[in-house]
Amino acid sequence: MISTSIENKGLKSITFNDRVASMQPSATLAMTAAAKTLKAAGHAIIGLSAGEPDFDTPELVSEAGIGAIRSGQTRYTHNLGMPELRAEISRKLLRDNELAYDSEHIICSNGAKQSVALVVSVLCRDGDEVLIPAPYWVSYPEMVRFAGGVPIAIPTTVDSNYLLSPEQLEAAITKKTKILILCSPSNPTGSVYSQAQMEGLAAVLRKHPHIFVISDEIYEHIIYDAKHISMASIDGMKEQTITVNGFSKAFAMTGWRLGYFAARPDIVKAASKLQSQMTSAPSTIAQVAGIAALRLDHAVIQKMVDQFRKRRDMVVESMRSIPGVKCPTPDGAFYVFPDIGAYLGGRTKSGREIKSSTDLCMYLLEEHDVALVPGDAFGGERGMRISYAASDSDLIEACKRIHSAFSDIVRVTS
Repeated sequence: MISTSIENKGLKSITFNDRVASMQPSATLAMTAAAKTLKAAGHAIIGLSAGEPDFDTPELVSEAGIGAIRSGQTRYTHNLGMPELRAEISRKLLRDNELAYDSEHIICSNGAKQSVALVVSVLCRDGDEVLIPAPYWVSYPEMVRFAGGVPIAIPTTVDSNYLLSPEQLEAAITKKTKILILCSPSNPTGSVYSQAQMEGLAAVLRKHPHIFVISDEIYEHIIYDAKHISMASIDGMKEQTITVNGFSKAFAMTGWRLGYFAARPDIVKAASKLQSQMTSAPSTIAQVAGIAALRLDHAVIQKMVDQFRKRRDMVVESMRSIPGVKCPTPDGAFYVFPDIGAYLGGRTKSGREIKSSTDLCMYLLEEHDVALVPGDAFGGERGMRISYAASDSDLIEACKRIHSAFSDIVRVTS
Protein backbone atom coordinates (compact mmCIF):
# COMPACT_ATOMS: atom_id res chain seq x y z
CA MET A 1 0.00 0.00 0.00
CA ILE A 2 1.14 3.56 -0.65
CA SER A 3 -0.09 6.70 1.05
CA THR A 4 -1.92 9.27 -1.04
CA SER A 5 -2.99 12.50 0.57
CA ILE A 6 -6.22 14.23 -0.35
CA GLU A 7 -6.16 18.01 0.13
CA ASN A 8 -9.35 18.46 2.13
CA LYS A 9 -9.36 20.86 5.04
CA GLY A 10 -10.05 19.17 8.34
CA LEU A 11 -9.77 15.64 6.96
CA LYS A 12 -6.99 13.19 7.63
CA SER A 13 -5.09 11.74 4.67
CA ILE A 14 -6.25 8.39 3.37
CA THR A 15 -4.14 5.40 2.44
CA PHE A 16 -5.58 4.06 -0.81
CA ASN A 17 -5.15 0.75 -2.56
CA ASP A 18 -1.89 1.20 -4.46
CA ARG A 19 -3.38 -0.06 -7.74
CA VAL A 20 -6.07 2.59 -7.55
CA ALA A 21 -3.64 5.29 -6.46
CA SER A 22 -1.41 4.61 -9.47
CA MET A 23 -4.30 4.48 -11.92
CA GLN A 24 -4.54 7.28 -14.48
CA PRO A 25 -7.93 8.98 -14.98
CA SER A 26 -9.58 8.51 -18.36
CA ALA A 27 -8.08 11.09 -20.71
CA THR A 28 -11.17 11.15 -22.89
CA LEU A 29 -13.45 11.89 -19.96
CA ALA A 30 -10.95 14.42 -18.58
CA MET A 31 -10.84 16.36 -21.85
CA THR A 32 -14.63 16.30 -22.11
CA ALA A 33 -14.89 17.63 -18.55
CA ALA A 34 -12.32 20.38 -19.26
CA ALA A 35 -14.27 21.41 -22.35
CA LYS A 36 -17.53 21.57 -20.40
CA THR A 37 -15.89 23.71 -17.72
CA LEU A 38 -14.63 26.22 -20.29
CA LYS A 39 -17.99 26.21 -22.05
CA ALA A 40 -19.76 26.96 -18.77
CA ALA A 41 -17.37 29.87 -18.32
CA GLY A 42 -18.54 31.37 -21.60
CA HIS A 43 -16.12 29.93 -24.14
CA ALA A 44 -17.60 28.82 -27.47
CA ILE A 45 -16.10 25.35 -27.19
CA ILE A 46 -16.71 22.77 -29.90
CA GLY A 47 -16.30 19.37 -28.27
CA LEU A 48 -14.98 16.60 -30.49
CA SER A 49 -13.56 14.50 -27.67
CA ALA A 50 -16.49 12.34 -26.57
CA GLY A 51 -16.85 8.78 -27.80
CA GLU A 52 -20.60 8.61 -28.27
CA PRO A 53 -23.06 9.04 -31.13
CA ASP A 54 -24.85 12.38 -31.28
CA PHE A 55 -28.11 10.65 -32.21
CA ASP A 56 -31.02 9.74 -29.95
CA THR A 57 -31.74 6.16 -28.98
CA PRO A 58 -34.21 4.73 -31.55
CA GLU A 59 -37.78 5.37 -30.48
CA LEU A 60 -38.80 1.69 -30.42
CA VAL A 61 -35.92 0.96 -28.06
CA SER A 62 -36.79 3.85 -25.75
CA GLU A 63 -40.44 2.80 -25.73
CA ALA A 64 -39.42 -0.72 -24.72
CA GLY A 65 -37.51 0.69 -21.75
CA ILE A 66 -40.43 2.91 -20.76
CA GLY A 67 -42.74 -0.06 -21.11
CA ALA A 68 -40.54 -2.08 -18.76
CA ILE A 69 -40.90 0.58 -16.08
CA ARG A 70 -44.65 0.87 -16.52
CA SER A 71 -45.18 -2.89 -16.46
CA GLY A 72 -43.12 -3.36 -13.31
CA GLN A 73 -40.10 -5.02 -14.91
CA THR A 74 -37.79 -3.35 -12.42
CA ARG A 75 -36.54 -6.24 -10.29
CA TYR A 76 -33.21 -8.07 -10.33
CA THR A 77 -32.61 -10.48 -13.19
CA HIS A 78 -30.42 -13.56 -13.44
CA ASN A 79 -26.81 -12.57 -12.82
CA LEU A 80 -25.89 -13.59 -16.39
CA GLY A 81 -28.68 -11.39 -17.72
CA MET A 82 -32.26 -12.05 -18.74
CA PRO A 83 -32.65 -15.40 -20.54
CA GLU A 84 -34.66 -13.61 -23.26
CA LEU A 85 -31.85 -11.12 -23.85
CA ARG A 86 -29.15 -13.77 -23.93
CA ALA A 87 -31.22 -15.80 -26.38
CA GLU A 88 -31.53 -12.70 -28.60
CA ILE A 89 -27.76 -12.12 -28.38
CA SER A 90 -27.21 -15.76 -29.33
CA ARG A 91 -29.33 -15.26 -32.45
CA LYS A 92 -27.49 -12.04 -33.25
CA LEU A 93 -24.08 -13.71 -33.02
CA LEU A 94 -25.17 -16.48 -35.36
CA ARG A 95 -26.83 -14.10 -37.82
CA ASP A 96 -24.20 -11.36 -37.92
CA ASN A 97 -20.98 -13.13 -37.00
CA GLU A 98 -21.50 -16.81 -37.90
CA LEU A 99 -20.83 -17.71 -34.26
CA ALA A 100 -22.84 -20.39 -32.50
CA TYR A 101 -23.11 -19.76 -28.75
CA ASP A 102 -25.92 -20.92 -26.52
CA SER A 103 -27.20 -18.67 -23.75
CA GLU A 104 -24.95 -20.20 -21.10
CA HIS A 105 -21.91 -18.98 -23.03
CA ILE A 106 -23.08 -15.36 -22.78
CA ILE A 107 -22.99 -12.89 -19.90
CA CYS A 108 -24.54 -9.41 -19.92
CA SER A 109 -22.77 -6.53 -18.18
CA ASN A 110 -22.98 -2.82 -17.50
CA GLY A 111 -21.45 -1.94 -20.85
CA ALA A 112 -18.74 -3.42 -23.09
CA LYS A 113 -16.21 -1.61 -20.89
CA GLN A 114 -17.24 -3.75 -17.93
CA SER A 115 -17.13 -6.87 -20.09
CA VAL A 116 -13.50 -6.19 -21.02
CA ALA A 117 -12.67 -5.46 -17.37
CA LEU A 118 -14.34 -8.69 -16.23
CA VAL A 119 -12.41 -10.82 -18.71
CA VAL A 120 -9.08 -9.17 -17.91
CA SER A 121 -9.74 -9.57 -14.19
CA VAL A 122 -10.55 -13.28 -14.32
CA LEU A 123 -7.81 -14.26 -16.78
CA CYS A 124 -4.87 -12.13 -15.58
CA ARG A 125 -2.62 -13.34 -12.82
CA ASP A 126 0.13 -11.19 -11.34
CA GLY A 127 2.86 -10.67 -13.90
CA ASP A 128 0.91 -11.94 -16.90
CA GLU A 129 1.57 -9.90 -20.04
CA VAL A 130 -1.26 -8.49 -22.11
CA LEU A 131 -0.47 -7.40 -25.67
CA ILE A 132 -2.21 -4.21 -26.80
CA PRO A 133 -1.69 -2.76 -30.30
CA ALA A 134 -1.14 0.99 -30.07
CA PRO A 135 -2.89 3.35 -30.54
CA TYR A 136 -5.32 1.71 -28.12
CA TRP A 137 -8.41 2.62 -26.16
CA VAL A 138 -7.27 4.49 -23.05
CA SER A 139 -8.79 2.06 -20.52
CA TYR A 140 -7.11 -1.14 -21.67
CA PRO A 141 -3.72 -0.64 -19.96
CA GLU A 142 -5.31 0.58 -16.72
CA MET A 143 -7.60 -2.45 -16.57
CA VAL A 144 -4.61 -4.74 -17.04
CA ARG A 145 -2.54 -3.04 -14.34
CA PHE A 146 -5.44 -3.14 -11.89
CA ALA A 147 -5.74 -6.89 -12.45
CA GLY A 148 -2.03 -7.34 -11.71
CA GLY A 149 -1.03 -7.83 -15.34
CA VAL A 150 1.58 -6.04 -17.39
CA PRO A 151 0.34 -4.14 -20.47
CA ILE A 152 2.70 -4.49 -23.44
CA ALA A 153 2.03 -1.90 -26.14
CA ILE A 154 2.87 -2.90 -29.71
CA PRO A 155 3.30 0.31 -31.73
CA THR A 156 1.69 0.64 -35.15
CA THR A 157 2.04 3.55 -37.56
CA VAL A 158 -0.05 5.63 -39.91
CA ASP A 159 1.77 3.96 -42.83
CA SER A 160 0.35 0.56 -41.82
CA ASN A 161 -3.07 2.14 -41.26
CA TYR A 162 -2.49 1.49 -37.55
CA LEU A 163 -2.91 -2.28 -38.01
CA LEU A 164 -0.92 -4.97 -36.20
CA SER A 165 1.03 -7.34 -38.44
CA PRO A 166 1.54 -11.07 -37.78
CA GLU A 167 5.29 -10.44 -37.60
CA GLN A 168 4.85 -7.80 -34.91
CA LEU A 169 2.56 -10.10 -32.95
CA GLU A 170 4.97 -13.03 -33.09
CA ALA A 171 7.88 -10.85 -31.99
CA ALA A 172 5.95 -9.55 -28.96
CA ILE A 173 4.90 -12.95 -27.59
CA THR A 174 6.81 -14.29 -24.58
CA LYS A 175 6.29 -17.09 -22.08
CA LYS A 176 4.40 -14.59 -19.92
CA THR A 177 1.92 -13.54 -22.63
CA LYS A 178 -1.65 -14.34 -21.58
CA ILE A 179 -3.95 -12.07 -23.64
CA LEU A 180 -4.09 -10.07 -26.85
CA ILE A 181 -6.66 -7.26 -26.86
CA LEU A 182 -7.85 -6.52 -30.39
CA CYS A 183 -10.32 -3.76 -31.22
CA SER A 184 -11.84 -3.77 -34.72
CA PRO A 185 -13.19 -1.34 -35.80
CA SER A 186 -10.67 0.50 -33.68
CA ASN A 187 -11.03 3.22 -31.12
CA PRO A 188 -9.18 5.60 -31.66
CA THR A 189 -8.12 5.03 -35.29
CA GLY A 190 -11.20 3.60 -37.01
CA SER A 191 -9.01 0.91 -38.60
CA VAL A 192 -10.64 -2.41 -39.51
CA TYR A 193 -8.92 -5.78 -39.88
CA SER A 194 -9.79 -7.62 -43.10
CA GLN A 195 -10.44 -11.36 -43.38
CA ALA A 196 -6.88 -11.93 -44.60
CA GLN A 197 -5.39 -9.81 -41.83
CA MET A 198 -7.41 -11.63 -39.17
CA GLU A 199 -6.31 -14.97 -40.60
CA GLY A 200 -2.69 -13.81 -40.49
CA LEU A 201 -2.94 -12.98 -36.79
CA ALA A 202 -4.85 -16.20 -36.12
CA ALA A 203 -2.07 -18.25 -37.74
CA VAL A 204 0.31 -16.88 -35.12
CA LEU A 205 -2.12 -17.30 -32.22
CA ARG A 206 -2.93 -20.92 -33.03
CA LYS A 207 0.73 -21.71 -32.38
CA HIS A 208 0.24 -20.31 -28.86
CA PRO A 209 -3.02 -21.86 -27.58
CA HIS A 210 -2.39 -20.50 -24.07
CA ILE A 211 -2.99 -16.96 -25.35
CA PHE A 212 -6.56 -15.64 -25.27
CA VAL A 213 -7.91 -12.90 -27.53
CA ILE A 214 -10.30 -10.27 -26.20
CA SER A 215 -12.02 -9.16 -29.39
CA ASP A 216 -13.64 -5.78 -28.70
CA GLU A 217 -16.30 -5.41 -31.39
CA ILE A 218 -18.34 -2.54 -29.96
CA TYR A 219 -18.10 -0.56 -33.24
CA GLU A 220 -19.06 -3.57 -35.37
CA HIS A 221 -22.01 -1.94 -37.13
CA ILE A 222 -20.41 1.47 -37.63
CA ILE A 223 -18.45 0.41 -40.68
CA TYR A 224 -18.11 1.86 -44.17
CA ASP A 225 -16.24 0.28 -47.08
CA ALA A 226 -14.98 -2.75 -45.16
CA LYS A 227 -16.56 -5.92 -43.77
CA HIS A 228 -16.52 -6.70 -40.08
CA ILE A 229 -14.80 -9.98 -39.21
CA SER A 230 -15.01 -11.55 -35.76
CA MET A 231 -11.79 -13.22 -34.64
CA ALA A 232 -13.81 -16.10 -33.16
CA SER A 233 -15.14 -16.91 -36.66
CA ILE A 234 -11.63 -17.70 -37.93
CA ASP A 235 -10.89 -21.43 -38.07
CA GLY A 236 -9.56 -22.73 -34.77
CA MET A 237 -9.97 -19.45 -32.87
CA LYS A 238 -13.35 -19.76 -31.14
CA GLU A 239 -12.05 -21.39 -27.95
CA GLN A 240 -9.23 -18.84 -27.66
CA THR A 241 -11.46 -15.81 -28.22
CA ILE A 242 -13.74 -13.79 -25.97
CA THR A 243 -16.09 -11.73 -28.15
CA VAL A 244 -17.09 -8.44 -26.50
CA ASN A 245 -19.88 -6.24 -27.77
CA GLY A 246 -22.62 -3.94 -26.55
CA PHE A 247 -25.36 -1.47 -27.39
CA SER A 248 -23.77 1.95 -26.86
CA LYS A 249 -22.49 2.76 -30.32
CA ALA A 250 -24.70 1.08 -32.93
CA PHE A 251 -27.93 1.84 -31.06
CA ALA A 252 -26.92 5.22 -29.53
CA MET A 253 -27.43 3.79 -26.04
CA THR A 254 -24.30 5.03 -24.26
CA GLY A 255 -26.17 6.05 -21.11
CA TRP A 256 -28.16 2.82 -20.87
CA ARG A 257 -24.97 0.90 -19.91
CA LEU A 258 -25.47 -2.52 -21.48
CA GLY A 259 -22.88 -4.85 -22.93
CA TYR A 260 -22.02 -8.52 -23.12
CA PHE A 261 -19.42 -11.08 -24.02
CA ALA A 262 -19.50 -14.62 -25.39
CA ALA A 263 -16.86 -17.18 -24.50
CA ARG A 264 -16.18 -20.72 -23.38
CA PRO A 265 -18.30 -21.63 -20.33
CA ASP A 266 -15.50 -21.69 -17.73
CA ILE A 267 -14.62 -18.06 -18.52
CA VAL A 268 -18.28 -17.04 -18.34
CA LYS A 269 -18.65 -18.87 -15.01
CA ALA A 270 -15.61 -17.10 -13.52
CA ALA A 271 -16.80 -13.71 -14.76
CA SER A 272 -20.28 -14.37 -13.41
CA LYS A 273 -18.84 -15.08 -9.98
CA LEU A 274 -16.94 -11.78 -10.03
CA GLN A 275 -19.90 -9.82 -11.35
CA SER A 276 -22.18 -11.30 -8.68
CA GLN A 277 -19.96 -9.85 -5.97
CA MET A 278 -19.35 -6.48 -7.63
CA THR A 279 -22.30 -5.12 -9.60
CA SER A 280 -24.76 -7.97 -10.28
CA ALA A 281 -26.60 -7.95 -13.60
CA PRO A 282 -27.20 -4.74 -15.55
CA SER A 283 -30.39 -2.71 -15.23
CA THR A 284 -33.51 -4.72 -16.03
CA ILE A 285 -34.90 -1.72 -17.89
CA ALA A 286 -31.81 -1.55 -20.11
CA GLN A 287 -31.98 -5.28 -20.77
CA VAL A 288 -35.58 -5.06 -21.97
CA ALA A 289 -34.55 -2.18 -24.24
CA GLY A 290 -31.63 -4.27 -25.46
CA ILE A 291 -33.98 -6.99 -26.66
CA ALA A 292 -35.87 -4.41 -28.71
CA ALA A 293 -32.60 -3.02 -30.10
CA LEU A 294 -31.46 -6.41 -31.39
CA ARG A 295 -34.80 -6.83 -33.16
CA LEU A 296 -34.57 -3.49 -34.97
CA ASP A 297 -34.47 -3.28 -38.74
CA HIS A 298 -30.79 -2.69 -39.64
CA ALA A 299 -31.93 0.27 -41.77
CA VAL A 300 -32.24 2.25 -38.54
CA ILE A 301 -28.52 1.80 -37.89
CA GLN A 302 -27.59 2.34 -41.53
CA LYS A 303 -29.22 5.77 -41.54
CA MET A 304 -26.87 6.83 -38.75
CA VAL A 305 -23.87 5.23 -40.48
CA ASP A 306 -24.63 7.11 -43.70
CA GLN A 307 -24.46 10.40 -41.78
CA PHE A 308 -21.18 9.37 -40.17
CA ARG A 309 -19.72 8.53 -43.59
CA LYS A 310 -20.42 12.04 -44.92
CA ARG A 311 -18.87 13.60 -41.84
CA ARG A 312 -15.86 11.31 -42.02
CA ASP A 313 -15.15 12.26 -45.60
CA MET A 314 -15.39 15.97 -44.79
CA VAL A 315 -13.04 15.76 -41.80
CA VAL A 316 -10.49 13.56 -43.58
CA GLU A 317 -10.38 15.92 -46.56
CA SER A 318 -9.91 18.88 -44.23
CA MET A 319 -7.10 17.24 -42.24
CA ARG A 320 -5.28 16.16 -45.39
CA SER A 321 -5.23 19.75 -46.60
CA ILE A 322 -3.06 20.80 -43.63
CA PRO A 323 0.60 20.75 -44.74
CA GLY A 324 2.57 17.93 -43.10
CA VAL A 325 -0.46 16.10 -41.68
CA LYS A 326 -1.12 12.49 -42.69
CA CYS A 327 -4.68 11.29 -42.30
CA PRO A 328 -5.80 7.82 -43.37
CA THR A 329 -9.47 7.26 -44.15
CA PRO A 330 -10.96 5.18 -41.32
CA ASP A 331 -13.06 2.17 -42.33
CA GLY A 332 -15.15 2.17 -39.16
CA ALA A 333 -16.13 3.85 -35.86
CA PHE A 334 -16.53 7.65 -35.81
CA TYR A 335 -12.99 8.92 -35.29
CA VAL A 336 -10.08 10.07 -37.39
CA PHE A 337 -6.56 9.83 -36.02
CA PRO A 338 -4.28 12.07 -38.09
CA ASP A 339 -0.51 11.90 -37.72
CA ILE A 340 0.56 15.39 -36.61
CA GLY A 341 4.16 14.45 -35.85
CA ALA A 342 5.50 17.10 -38.24
CA TYR A 343 4.32 19.78 -35.80
CA LEU A 344 5.79 18.31 -32.63
CA GLY A 345 8.84 20.24 -31.46
CA GLY A 346 7.50 23.42 -33.01
CA ARG A 347 6.12 26.53 -31.39
CA THR A 348 3.36 29.01 -32.09
CA LYS A 349 4.16 32.47 -33.36
CA SER A 350 3.46 33.76 -29.86
CA GLY A 351 6.10 31.40 -28.45
CA ARG A 352 3.99 28.56 -27.06
CA GLU A 353 5.92 25.29 -27.30
CA ILE A 354 4.30 22.24 -28.89
CA LYS A 355 6.42 19.40 -27.57
CA SER A 356 3.74 16.69 -27.53
CA SER A 357 0.27 15.87 -28.77
CA THR A 358 -0.98 16.85 -25.32
CA ASP A 359 0.58 20.29 -25.77
CA LEU A 360 -1.07 20.57 -29.17
CA CYS A 361 -4.52 19.59 -27.91
CA MET A 362 -4.30 21.95 -24.94
CA TYR A 363 -3.31 24.74 -27.34
CA LEU A 364 -6.34 23.89 -29.52
CA LEU A 365 -8.61 23.91 -26.47
CA GLU A 366 -7.30 27.01 -24.72
CA GLU A 367 -6.61 29.25 -27.71
CA HIS A 368 -8.95 27.98 -30.43
CA ASP A 369 -11.87 26.50 -28.45
CA VAL A 370 -11.73 22.98 -29.93
CA ALA A 371 -11.66 19.91 -27.68
CA LEU A 372 -9.83 16.85 -29.05
CA VAL A 373 -8.02 14.00 -27.30
CA PRO A 374 -4.21 13.83 -27.56
CA GLY A 375 -2.63 10.73 -29.04
CA ASP A 376 -0.44 10.43 -25.94
CA ALA A 377 -3.48 9.09 -24.10
CA PHE A 378 -3.84 6.26 -26.62
CA GLY A 379 -0.18 5.32 -26.85
CA GLY A 380 0.00 7.08 -30.23
CA GLU A 381 2.23 10.05 -29.49
CA ARG A 382 2.17 11.39 -33.06
CA GLY A 383 -1.61 11.55 -33.33
CA MET A 384 -4.78 13.13 -32.01
CA ARG A 385 -8.30 11.74 -31.96
CA ILE A 386 -11.07 13.72 -33.61
CA SER A 387 -14.61 12.47 -33.07
CA TYR A 388 -16.95 13.30 -35.92
CA ALA A 389 -20.00 12.37 -33.86
CA ALA A 390 -21.10 16.00 -34.02
CA SER A 391 -23.29 18.21 -36.18
CA ASP A 392 -22.14 19.21 -39.65
CA SER A 393 -22.02 22.87 -38.63
CA ASP A 394 -19.84 22.14 -35.59
CA LEU A 395 -17.48 20.00 -37.67
CA ILE A 396 -17.12 22.66 -40.36
CA GLU A 397 -16.37 25.34 -37.78
CA ALA A 398 -14.01 23.06 -35.83
CA CYS A 399 -12.02 22.25 -38.96
CA LYS A 400 -11.66 25.99 -39.69
CA ARG A 401 -10.34 26.54 -36.17
CA ILE A 402 -7.93 23.61 -36.43
CA HIS A 403 -6.58 24.96 -39.73
CA SER A 404 -6.09 28.37 -38.14
CA ALA A 405 -4.31 26.83 -35.16
CA PHE A 406 -1.92 24.78 -37.29
CA SER A 407 -1.13 27.74 -39.55
CA ASP A 408 0.13 29.56 -36.45
CA ILE A 409 2.67 26.83 -35.56
CA VAL A 410 6.21 27.25 -36.82
CA ARG A 411 7.49 23.76 -37.59
CA VAL A 412 11.07 22.75 -36.87
CA THR A 413 11.45 21.38 -40.40
CA SER A 414 9.94 24.42 -42.11
